[in-house]
Amino acid sequence: MRVYLPSTLPELARALADGEITVHRAYAVTPALREWYADGDTEELEYAAMLAAARASLRILAGDPDVPSRRVVLAAEVPDGSVAYEGGYENLGDSDRAEVRLRDVVPLKKIVSGHVDDPQAAPDVQAAALALGAADQGDLDAQFTVDSAEGHELMWFATQELPDLS
Repeated sequence: MRVYLPSTLPELARALADGEITVHRAYAVTPALREWYADGDTEELEYAAMLAAARASLRILAGDPDVPSRRVVLAAEVPDGSVAYEGGYENLGDSDRAEVRLRDVVPLKKIVSGHVDDPQAAPDVQAAALALGAADQGDLDAQFTVDSAEGHELMWFATQELPDLS
């Protein structure tokens, strides 16, 4: 099963050094996401799951202002048994529809690609991280700031390129 792991550049560096990454919350194409986005093909559903992971990466950045302001999402192929999904949610937010829990650490060899903000996106990502709490409370200006950061497409990196990022 393809899962998307929210991360940061320092977490990526640790994963590369340790040979594994521990992430408890990940994002994937779940039954709830399929139901919500019924007309989406597999590629569109995977993109929606990746965007949910990018929002989770933004939340990690909001919690640590000393981390470089670039969202990081790692795509991994894990066994279905490593993923727990508690379906049956109603009235979920977009990110929650794709959320899964990982039961195991993810070995580095299971990572298939990385998705990272361009350095030029850092000011917008930093502003979004600072505004995220207010956006969650319904502040429309803060939501606009978060949306501006989310307007930056994550760049794709092959696994052999990941050490160059950390």
